Amino acid sequence: MAGWVFWILAAIVLAVGEMVTMGFFLAPFAGGALLAALVDAAGGGSVLSWGIFIVTSLLLLLVVRPIARSHRRMPAQLRTGTAALIGRRGIVVERVANDEAVGAIRIDNGEVWTARAYDDDYVIDVGTRVEVVEIRGATALVTE
Repeated sequence: MAGWVFWILAAIVLAVGEMVTMGFFLAPFAGGALLAALVDAAGGGSVLSWGIFIVTSLLLLLVVRPIARSHRRMPAQLRTGTAALIGRRGIVVERVANDEAVGAIRIDNGEVWTARAYDDDYVIDVGTRVEVVEIRGATALVTE
């Protein structure tokens, strides 16, 4: 078997192992094996391929792994879209009454949203500070 085939198979096995474990430990070795396959296919020989594999794998492990691990621990504060509105405060600009199907709020970022009370029987007057509990479609469900 050609050396580059061995390295490709090693890269595949290591990449699949990484997908199963998701600890970002085997991925640097898969990258090293892939680079070693390129070196071997270019005629670098097995000694050079092993050297490239070891150096590349260690560099990726020591440099990229800490960065990847820090990204996995990032807080969920980076929410976008309507999910970012949950928990935001707002002011009622049109009386919120579910049974009359009326209501609007101005969320603290300046956007005006159609609003309904989270509790169906609750009526919220203009000027009241509210909190967005949920978003359903284009309507914010709010509570005081």
